Amino acid sequence: MAQAQAVTLSYEDGSRAVELARESVESYVINGQREQPGSMREAFYARTGVFVRLASTRGRGRLRGGDGAYEGTDQLGHLIVDSAISAASDTSCGSEVEEAELPNLKISVCVVRDTQFTEDPVEDIELGTHGVAIEGRGKQAWMYPTLPIENEWSVFEYLDRTCRKAGLPKGAWEDDDVMVTLFDGQVFTEREPEGTVEEL
Repeated sequence: MAQAQAVTLSYEDGSRAVELARESVESYVINGQREQPGSMREAFYARTGVFVRLASTRGRGRLRGGDGAYEGTDQLGHLIVDSAISAASDTSCGSEVEEAELPNLKISVCVVRDTQFTEDPVEDIELGTHGVAIEGRGKQAWMYPTLPIENEWSVFEYLDRTCRKAGLPKGAWEDDDVMVTLFDGQVFTEREPEGTVEEL
């Protein structure tokens, strides 16, 4: 696999990553401000990709927002802040997260360790390990690595749903003008909103 800027987070690093994402969402939603990472942990200076995911625990639960990139263009600490804010904004899931929702949001962070361009995603994808990014025809989308396990998707359904998210037709991942990139990372998530953090 090709390397981003390889970084492995300790449990303490991962817990702080989730905490920083929550602080960033709350600061943005409540005060309209961008949280500063502050005194960053050493791992947060690495330039690698990251994804932040917000899930609502209300009712049957649903994805409330998500954003990030599998390639890091800035230091990890700053990318966590920016991705968290974007996940909470109206550009992510159509409506901005409101203050009343904050106690019901479960936040998770995926820090990218490796990326791999694949010409045979069906063979190469490990469900539950790999996130998927699809790009082609001026469109792009990504899916979080834990989603196929949570929803009991097959590899084919995982790829087709990523295509649909990108606005591409079902099966477009098989076409020569569409690029599929797999990313492998560490996923840290709150067990419950504002609760303790676990590594998946």
